[in-house]
Amino acid sequence: MFSARIIGNQLGNLVKIILVLYVQFVYAGAADYVYTTAIEQGERELGLKLGSAAPVDGSGQQVAGIGLGYGVTDHWFTELYLKQEHNGGARATLAEWENKWLLTETGQYLLDLGMLAELEVPLSGAAPWELRVGPLLQTEIGKFQLNGNLLFVRAFGMKDESGVPFSTNLASQWQIKYRWKPSLEFGMQGLGEFGKWDSWSQPAAQSHRMGPALFGKISLGHRQAIKYNAAWLVGVSAAAPAHTLRTQLEYEF
Repeated sequence: MFSARIIGNQLGNLVKIILVLYVQFVYAGAADYVYTTAIEQGERELGLKLGSAAPVDGSGQQVAGIGLGYGVTDHWFTELYLKQEHNGGARATLAEWENKWLLTETGQYLLDLGMLAELEVPLSGAAPWELRVGPLLQTEIGKFQLNGNLLFVRAFGMKDESGVPFSTNLASQWQIKYRWKPSLEFGMQGLGEFGKWDSWSQPAAQSHRMGPALFGKISLGHRQAIKYNAAWLVGVSAAAPAHTLRTQLEYEF
């Protein structure tokens, strides 16, 4: 049984880890992560997302965000994030509202089916509104967990530099995770952007990244735990960032 003092020390250590990671990441990407279908009713999460990407042209992007999430039911999870983005010399502050729904019972079918709807709203800076919607798929084979998502991304509220209205684009996510032990799991992740959903860009203009990832959950007792996942993604297409370093920390309570 954890005493209040022990829990306080654990939280203090988590804060130190967050500060160290922030110092490293803020100078070094996109904090996008692979959405899963996992939802637990009554679970509350205090989350931190950090990322840094260095595109081929040398202009980098840094992202840091903090959010609070809640499992409303066994089939609905909602989370609100506040994040700061640095794209080259431009900065923007954004609010992000994420909602996930599990449409099947976990393990009922070969594939667990979920749905994502995420709205990103600019609070400052020259950034458009953005809506992401799409299906989330997950299955398990032995000790392996497999995820695959297709997301339709629509920006609106302003036009790009050319004055042409934004279109609806198609993005993909995939993940392979080996469940070694709860505190340390490992695998691969991939993120892709194809261009317009109904008229894909030429391969050289698409953005695809992939690389190794680590995951884990450390129990603190009393339904409290620290979850983490991190990945180093390498660009495998000409238009992708040369490398992306991203992490996500969550305190569950």
